[in-house]
Amino acid sequence: MLQIKHLTITHRKDLRVLLEDFSLSLQPGDKAAIIGEEGNGKSTLLRLIAGDPQVEEYVEYTGEILRNGCRMGLLSQEWEPGQKALSVWEYCSQSPAFLEQSPRELAALGRRLGLSLDFFYAGQPLEALSGGERTKLQLALLLAQDPDLLLLDEPSNDLDVETLVWLEQFIQGCRQPVLYVSHDETLLERTANVILHLEQLRKKSQPRCTVARLSYREYVSSRQSLMERQEQTAKKEQSEFRKKQERFRRIQQKVENQQNAISRQDPHHAALLKKKMHTVKAMEHRFEKEEAGLAQRPDSEDAIFFRFPADIALPAGKRVLDLELPELTAGGKVLARNLRLHVRGPEKIGIFGRNGAGKSTLMKQIVRVFQGRTDLAAAYMPQDYEEVLDFSQTPAEALAKTGDREEIQRIRTYLGSLRYTEEEWTHPIQDLSGGQKAKLLLLALSLSGSPVLLLDEPTRNLSPLSNPVIRQMLSAFPGAIISVSHDRKYLSQVCTALYRLTANGLEPVEDPFSG
Repeated sequence: MLQIKHLTITHRKDLRVLLEDFSLSLQPGDKAAIIGEEGNGKSTLLRLIAGDPQVEEYVEYTGEILRNGCRMGLLSQEWEPGQKALSVWEYCSQSPAFLEQSPRELAALGRRLGLSLDFFYAGQPLEALSGGERTKLQLALLLAQDPDLLLLDEPSNDLDVETLVWLEQFIQGCRQPVLYVSHDETLLERTANVILHLEQLRKKSQPRCTVARLSYREYVSSRQSLMERQEQTAKKEQSEFRKKQERFRRIQQKVENQQNAISRQDPHHAALLKKKMHTVKAMEHRFEKEEAGLAQRPDSEDAIFFRFPADIALPAGKRVLDLELPELTAGGKVLARNLRLHVRGPEKIGIFGRNGAGKSTLMKQIVRVFQGRTDLAAAYMPQDYEEVLDFSQTPAEALAKTGDREEIQRIRTYLGSLRYTEEEWTHPIQDLSGGQKAKLLLLALSLSGSPVLLLDEPTRNLSPLSNPVIRQMLSAFPGAIISVSHDRKYLSQVCTALYRLTANGLEPVEDPFSG
């Protein structure tokens, strides 16, 4: 099975070390989740393990990746240019392993994934499929190769709640070990039994990787407990050291005062004081060594931190949205009928539903409604960030309004709170990871001061360690939020009203996981 020995990965562009002296051995039954903040090298590590030659165009590495004849199956979050224009059959027929399958074998594979046999022969283009259907199709082609190890890069992205539950069951039931990246906390809690935590400490100058054979909840809990113990130990030792240091300073000051006051006519006392001063200097050196050996406060990669304005005024009875649509259409196809959505005051609306139900289409319709209003401003976060961000700009340029020195300095402070390095806020947005772009857009929403936020999958690219902070911020937002999401923790912890989008309209629900 897979063995990794003393692996160090360095980014070619800025020579930043992503991973240092990393070792890992995967065994049957392992469900190993890679977690960490955006841009820490999670996808790079997966692609390097899979043997993707393109990854060496932007990183170099030392150490050993021993595959021991292990067949790798990589599900990438990126599609090759032009692939989505292919039909399902054209895409499948590019896989030799798929062509070797008999109809009976394909039918059995389809049943495992919830796909019909006819689906594999469909002339429908990939771009017309839902995100869940595309993910299942990719998994089908991987399983046709009979891999010994599954490498899954964000398999939960773009999946509806029903398909997320299916994915959990799929990972749990895999006979092969699975190494995967996911931002979905619920998926991690229900599937992972090994955690690989990639961090970038000290302003991304020092990498750290923790390997823990624990569930996700156990890891988060044990990490928090360890950090609290380290913090308490460091505080206690430093407090005791300061007391001893204060006593030493009093002794040192007394000897110095005596030495300054001694008469030149009393050489005997002068010699004694000189001897005392030698003793004091020796004590000072011992204190320096003791200080170096004190327990240090825990060093960790902090979650992002910024706040939405607290002075937004949105009265409880304020009409935020009165939407009535006889039909919701896309590409000439009717997706839903008789849609009604009424929002008053600082409500937080969550809309979910099956892939392809038309949730993003509905959100764009809501955005158009607000574009025509003059009484209430709304800020929009789409799934495709390029709709509202100019990727050729730097993060600082994207946020600037006037460009004066004071504003730029303030923006740099904000970006620092999001853990951007100077290199990252001076490079084009297109060079950032999906999560870094998401953080930038959330900051732009905060700076807009808008009392209404329109969010399409706001947490989809953020790390599981940042998402609790984001949920707290959005839950405390004093204005209204209308959002589309498949994130089960977001729906239950942020939203005050939930709607399932169906062909018959928006159905209010109490439990997003029922039905």
